[in-house]
Amino acid sequence: MPISTIASKKWAIPHRPWIISGPCSAETEQQVMTTAQKLAASQKVHLFRAGIWKPRTKPGGFEGVGAVGLEWLSNARAAYGIPITVEVATAKQVVEALKFSVDVLWIGARTTVNPFSVQEIADALKGVNIPVLIKNPLNPDLELWTGAIERMAGAGIEQIGLIHRGFSNYGNTDYRNAPMWHLAIEMKLRHPQLPMINDPSHICGRRDILMEVMQRAVDLDFDGLMIESHPEPEQAWSDANQQVTPDRLIEMLEQVRWRAEDVNSDTFHTALDALRQQINQLDVEMLQLLGRRMQVAEEIGRYKKENNITILQAGRWQEIVENACARGEQVGLSREFITRYLEAVHMESINRQKRILDS
Repeated sequence: MPISTIASKKWAIPHRPWIISGPCSAETEQQVMTTAQKLAASQKVHLFRAGIWKPRTKPGGFEGVGAVGLEWLSNARAAYGIPITVEVATAKQVVEALKFSVDVLWIGARTTVNPFSVQEIADALKGVNIPVLIKNPLNPDLELWTGAIERMAGAGIEQIGLIHRGFSNYGNTDYRNAPMWHLAIEMKLRHPQLPMINDPSHICGRRDILMEVMQRAVDLDFDGLMIESHPEPEQAWSDANQQVTPDRLIEMLEQVRWRAEDVNSDTFHTALDALRQQINQLDVEMLQLLGRRMQVAEEIGRYKKENNITILQAGRWQEIVENACARGEQVGLSREFITRYLEAVHMESINRQKRILDS
């Protein structure tokens, strides 16, 4: 079933923002019950999560308690009235979770990256009416993410949501998984009918920068947050550095500056429309300038062809980047933005010059 056949409006998630929390891993029944009790009592957490099966990068680590954890979660739901969610990676895990009437399932990043695994889960869910959340794949590939959506839709799942947990990025040091916000925004634009949840815990990998990422997600109009909490984070059996206590989680949720998606004010909309018209005009002017720049690049390509010169001139390129970054900083533009912009312009210039050389 193509994604276009899913309802054009977002399915009605129970709350907005939708807060999902709980330990990275279910370790003991007491740990599960204690965490669920505190989170439910806060009335700020709407869905209780815990990892039952834990795919690990290397063998020998804690790989979850298995199906016995489902009984613990079920008992927590019965005791404190909080719905429960778990990650599933195989058809067998889907069957086990459904035996305990898990309220929501989610597909992890390691599974989303494998279409065979996603299809196995989709086949196991045919005929089942349950919400499914899909984390982005480990690698920054939006087609894989969209493919997982389409496989779930093909199985008849109507309540599909997305979880942005960041992407593996070689050399990344600031985050455990680079957020690459532009990719999450692109998915929101491609699939506006699907709620998007942000997972600051897996993006950050550490507690001290959680608030920064939480606020960024809220400012970008995400529909909710998934944050790991544990009664004793330092003693957690997995991902200890990124978990917070339930009490700290509640403090953080109270500190977030929640934004409205719109405001019912004619004055606001009039002022906003005027500013947007200015942006529209500036965009037209920039496109015209880019068009003229490409014409000059094509002329350079013709001179290179006549003189049998290579397209790429590394020294010239470095000179352009350094000069542009220096000027950009003077008008408040970051080096990262200028570099990414110039790389896109440069590739378009190279492609045009190559067509000339090949003609």
